[in-house]
Amino acid sequence: MPASLDEAVAALTAMPAAVPVAGGTDLMAAVNAGLLRPAGLVGLGRISEIRGWQYLDGHALLGAGLTLARMGRPDFAALIPGLAAAARAAGPPQIRNAGTLGGNIVSCAPTGDTLPVLAALEATVVIAGPGGARREIPVSHLLTGREMLNPGELVGFVRVPLLHAPQTFLKATGRTGPGRATASVALVLDPARRSVRCAVGAVAAMPLRPLEAEQWVASLIDWDGERGLVPEALAAFGDYVAAACIPDPAPPQDGSEPATLPPAALHLRRTVAALARRALGRALS
Repeated sequence: MPASLDEAVAALTAMPAAVPVAGGTDLMAAVNAGLLRPAGLVGLGRISEIRGWQYLDGHALLGAGLTLARMGRPDFAALIPGLAAAARAAGPPQIRNAGTLGGNIVSCAPTGDTLPVLAALEATVVIAGPGGARREIPVSHLLTGREMLNPGELVGFVRVPLLHAPQTFLKATGRTGPGRATASVALVLDPARRSVRCAVGAVAAMPLRPLEAEQWVASLIDWDGERGLVPEALAAFGDYVAAACIPDPAPPQDGSEPATLPPAALHLRRTVAALARRALGRALS
């Protein structure tokens, strides 16, 4: 149970087979299911420096130990509303009280609610390494596996730009009330860059960014005016996002009849389209 981030890194360096644990909502579920038998655990619960946040050069530097429950409170929602909405939707109180922002990132579960928001915000992660080393990479690189944590490294902080711009997060679940997402959409308007950023979660192993749909709808918005769009444009954006994230099967090379999406995939595509349409509509309203 180290008391600082560097002590935790030293413990992991001394015992490479050990596993760091914060809230344990994913880790202990795997242990209890017999899927994981770690040689040791390095508890992060006593490291106060990663359990809060601070302001730095137009960004919020969020500690990886921030719980989902803490991020859901009104003061945090005033800071980063999209991330707060995702944290509030992350499950029942016992999960939100224990689960952490860093755990969401490192576990990288497809249904992790904070992940599409972080992707849409283009957040970066600050990684602590041996000898007091710090390096920073885009969160999308970590989520997609383009860059990985090295032995002895920990996610210490998440740097999020403070946009003071509309942010929305919506998710669909298979049942009423808190539950794992079958699909989720995070959307951010960035008036300074005149851009729309959208990320779709739970439909793939990592959040998906429909870049062409983002650019198309951003070109339709009157950034100097009321920023409204007609319902037909909102619907077209939803369909554009859904088709990009759940594309039609590739046509057969032998010239035979093209395959069609199974009913479950078509239902998921309609769900993503509805979420993207509503998210953009709320951001523009």
